[in-house]
Amino acid sequence: MTLAQPAPVSAAAGAILPGVRWALVRDLRIALRSRAELGVQLLFYVIVVALFPLSTTPERTLLSTMGPGVLWVAALLASLLSLPRLFAGDYADGTLEQIALSPYPLGALVSGKILAHWLTTGLPVALLAPPLGIQYAMDAESLAILTAALLIGTPILSLLGAIGAALTLGLRSGGSLLALLILPLYVPVLIFGAGAVDAARSGLGAGANLSLLAAGLCIALVGAPFAAASAVRIALD
Repeated sequence: MTLAQPAPVSAAAGAILPGVRWALVRDLRIALRSRAELGVQLLFYVIVVALFPLSTTPERTLLSTMGPGVLWVAALLASLLSLPRLFAGDYADGTLEQIALSPYPLGALVSGKILAHWLTTGLPVALLAPPLGIQYAMDAESLAILTAALLIGTPILSLLGAIGAALTLGLRSGGSLLALLILPLYVPVLIFGAGAVDAARSGLGAGANLSLLAAGLCIALVGAPFAAASAVRIALD
């Protein structure tokens, strides 16, 4: 597969935003061409969320208590399911090597790919949370807090997942190893995200949990793209 190289860029600093935009547009176009794959991931999320009320009691208090945790676990699994497509396809056909040789900084290109992954996986999951949360008898305030937590937390899942996806490039049983590497890192995000609703219900307010998620997002934004880019370079060497 021949990759159309982007236009030459004189300064590396001025190439960051164009590099992010170029990778973002490219990956979004590829994702939209495979709508069936995106649909399967979202359908998996919906099915996992819908199965839990069927297997437990219909008692409203219990459903509203377990709802945030179920939605967060399903979001985590949906993100994990879609992580291999971040780099594996480009690595298999040699496109990733051409991307690494482009004039744009590799960190910027990886950032664009991560953003495209979140827009096609994390954002739809967050937007689907309110209608899916209704079957758990969650009130409007709880649904709003849950959606806000997902909007802040799902980018962290994509950022951390990109590191694991890059580290497992070219390895046999890469999917299993990816899960082992990433799931422990997802635990704090899961705890603070699902705990935001419980904190609000108990009268403590969701501000602390959301602030911790936002702080985690800032740290991940700074470090994850460069860590993933370094792992990609190691895989290509």
